[in-house]
Amino acid sequence: MQEHLKLVIIIAADADAEKLTRKLVEQGYPATKVSSTGGFLRKGNATILSGVEASEVDSIIAMVRSECYARSEYVPVQTLPFFGEGSVMQEPIEVRTGGAIVFVMDVERFEKT
Repeated sequence: MQEHLKLVIIIAADADAEKLTRKLVEQGYPATKVSSTGGFLRKGNATILSGVEASEVDSIIAMVRSECYARSEYVPVQTLPFFGEGSVMQEPIEVRTGGAIVFVMDVERFEKT
């Protein structure tokens, strides 16, 4: 009987996604990278899709943790959507960037043609 399949969806910053995709492929995991844009800072992201056996999910999450780490960055207030152009604040503010969001979903059916 075939083990349950999972779809791992990883949303990561562009700066981390290339390294992560390369590492996944080197370790033999399928990886499809799709460019995307984050909503808050409107910066480039990548969405990485990987269909794997359920037993492989923890290994993939460990790779995500090693390659995609959160960091702080200072951005001009005017570039943030909730302050807008008329903001009286002039100093850049510190925001969290990087890291990753991982979704793991059951796969009912998978076919490769």
